[in-house]
Amino acid sequence: MGSPALKRARAKMADAGVDEVAIDTFSHYFRLLEHGETGMIPEESIDPVDMPSIDEVDVDDDVAAEAIRHTAVIKLNGGLGTSMGMDRAKSLLCVRRGLSFLDIIARQVLHLRSEYGATLPLIFMNSFRTSADTMAALERYADLPVDGLPLEFLQNKVPKLLEADLSPVSWPSDPELEWCPPGHGDLYTAMRGTGLIDLLLEHGYRYVFVSNSDNLGAVPAARVAGWFAATGAPFAIEAVRRTPSDRKGGHFARRRSDGRIVLRETAQTPDQDRDALADLDRHRFCSTNNLWFDLAAMKQALDVRQGILGLPLIRNVKTVDPGDSSTPKVIQAETAMGAAIEVFDDSQLIEVGRDRFVPVKTTNDLLVLRSDVYDIGTDFVLDQVAGEVPFIDLDADVYKLVGEFDKRFPEGAPSLAEATSLRVDGDLTFGRGVRIVGDAELTAKGADRIEPDAVLGSDA
Repeated sequence: MGSPALKRARAKMADAGVDEVAIDTFSHYFRLLEHGETGMIPEESIDPVDMPSIDEVDVDDDVAAEAIRHTAVIKLNGGLGTSMGMDRAKSLLCVRRGLSFLDIIARQVLHLRSEYGATLPLIFMNSFRTSADTMAALERYADLPVDGLPLEFLQNKVPKLLEADLSPVSWPSDPELEWCPPGHGDLYTAMRGTGLIDLLLEHGYRYVFVSNSDNLGAVPAARVAGWFAATGAPFAIEAVRRTPSDRKGGHFARRRSDGRIVLRETAQTPDQDRDALADLDRHRFCSTNNLWFDLAAMKQALDVRQGILGLPLIRNVKTVDPGDSSTPKVIQAETAMGAAIEVFDDSQLIEVGRDRFVPVKTTNDLLVLRSDVYDIGTDFVLDQVAGEVPFIDLDADVYKLVGEFDKRFPEGAPSLAEATSLRVDGDLTFGRGVRIVGDAELTAKGADRIEPDAVLGSDA
């Protein structure tokens, strides 16, 4: 069973109704923490990695169509968008024309079903806090559920551990702060614990496509499905070229000791290797979090490991209350779902265009998505109509929270199709029809307004 602290943590999880598979998986990572495991991946242990591009590989149309007919789609939908001031599923945010992320995802899948004659189940991995709102929003899509399959399953939760002694945190003033998600690597644990893997196999599905619900570029494309099927690989991840905005993020590499592909996250990079992490010429590719796996291969890997896939530990140090740095330091034991790439022999990487990686993590991203940089066609797939995606930097003191952000754009986003960058310092409200051309740096000492139809920027 382990140490007294582990016994208390296991008992706490059991009392909260957490699945036994998840409790055993948590125990595995707890023991790693006890033994001083940090999950760090030093630069000296890895080499850069290269990969083919989806634009350069041959994919037979019939193979692609057949692959998509045997694919199920899972969207990670546990996030509340708390960093943007939300208290419900971030996927309920309006993107444009009254459509939310959820609306667009559902319509993308329904269109693909019609195009390929595929059942293409859509299943959401929700958290306890996103489930009710998400399922209520999906009720309008009566054709979305697939007979015999759920529309959702729930991710697990694990206790936060005091950094001092690894004991589970007690925080009576707000008991919810005692818990945290175990990272999106929990996907495999939750799929096994809920029986979803076996259920999909019983219904004749062979492949799973997984992506984040805040990335509308992550469409279950038949061409990528066909490529994956043709490789015969058990597992694959879509990658993109890193840009300056990705310098602080994770990247792919190849481990020198065994030649396997690894995904090194920022939290797994030693301080002395931060320059190498940011070197875009050395480490050129990062993850889109769009991944594909063979269901039978995943089931076998979990079965032989008694349900514990053994993903690398991410030791995340935070405070009990993330919004209060004076509260005690805690360790969150997490894993990344992309790290499963190192579990399987013959895992694959494929380079895709940035059009398949349009995540919305901040209101900066949301402004671009709501603007004319993208169009949404009859297939509900994002189409980048601008020559480039502009860099946006809105004053965080004013625009960080969605409610305040919306107040500053009451007539919608300005035109950004001709913009290179937009930086706003201060409190500016934008009128209807504003256009940004080239680079624009806007400053306001107090609350001010950009007049309707104004054309601003270096090339205006």
